[in-house]
Amino acid sequence: MKTNQLHFYNNEWKESLIKEGFDKNRAQLVFIFGSNEAIINPKVFTHVKEQFPNAQIVSASTSGEILGNSVYDDSAAVTAIEFDKTTIKCVQTKVTDHPNSYDTGKYLMSQMNGQDLVSVIIISDGTLINGSELVDGLNSENTAKIPVTGGLAGDADRFTQTFTGLNEPPVNGNIIAVGFYGSHLKIGHGSFGGWDEFGKERIITKSDKNVLYEIDGRSALDLYKEYLGPYAEALPGNALLFPLSIKIEGTEKNLVRTILSLSESEKSMTFAGNIPEGSKVRLMKANFSKLIDASTVAANYSLITMQKNNPDLAILISCVGRKLILQEKSFEEVEAVKEVLGNLTTITGFYSYGEISPLNTFTNCELLNQTMTITTFSEI
Repeated sequence: MKTNQLHFYNNEWKESLIKEGFDKNRAQLVFIFGSNEAIINPKVFTHVKEQFPNAQIVSASTSGEILGNSVYDDSAAVTAIEFDKTTIKCVQTKVTDHPNSYDTGKYLMSQMNGQDLVSVIIISDGTLINGSELVDGLNSENTAKIPVTGGLAGDADRFTQTFTGLNEPPVNGNIIAVGFYGSHLKIGHGSFGGWDEFGKERIITKSDKNVLYEIDGRSALDLYKEYLGPYAEALPGNALLFPLSIKIEGTEKNLVRTILSLSESEKSMTFAGNIPEGSKVRLMKANFSKLIDASTVAANYSLITMQKNNPDLAILISCVGRKLILQEKSFEEVEAVKEVLGNLTTITGFYSYGEISPLNTFTNCELLNQTMTITTFSEI
């Protein structure tokens, strides 16, 4: 596997990295991760297509771009991949082509299945999709428990519209699946949050999919404000800084859910993923050093599942909420990953509205929030 990276920044193109022997005409896959403004600029797609004429081009808008050991805004990070012994298959569909998000995920995974399928990456719209239902649909067709990772496109901290696309300038509402085939490709995955829980555990008593109305029989929004105290004055702007940890009834797993919006009239909160009734919930807050340490943990998990050091490529998908906490120090969580994976690993990725990854090896994927999620690749 060989890689080539380009960067569109301040209206200029720069070649960021090129591995020895890379042939632009033999590149099979390209990822473009960029701000809304950059990603829908037709000149960006045209330039990438000219550089890598035979590649499948997957694009996604972001809440920040990851390239090498740096984090950028208002740019486009391009990573082209030339595989030696691996084949890929890309499929795109629209949310509106299916009755719901569950059926969207089911359709995409059904298009991927094959005897030598080893991994799937999902790049999804971030505002029109229900991420939890998308993941449930993917899992319904993934009986072999192939590792499925990826993320939901971002729109900085605006949550207005996101853009994704396959082999064309990106638009709203697309979900893309990339399947990787062949026994020579080794995949690793890891994710970790690093947030602190506080307050007592409570029960969700009224919800509708990803909209939360009541906790312990009380207004969820009123209770949330009560917990936040003086921080409640800055709502809804700082809702991303105080996510919820939920324990799904009948399981031992804890998931983090990001708050997307609040409704004063309905006294409700809308989340990036479903909040089932009967689930146990606790509020969370950021711990700066733990967020950085979480990236190290996620990187080590990815090496364990891969059973190999120094992967060829790593795709990092981190939550917009983490970026809002870390701000100008966001690069530190990327550097923490680099220290674990080594200098030979090409790194790309983006800040998202939701991360997709298995929590453990040989398990189905989950919709995650507020995590650093890493997928590593190496050809042998």
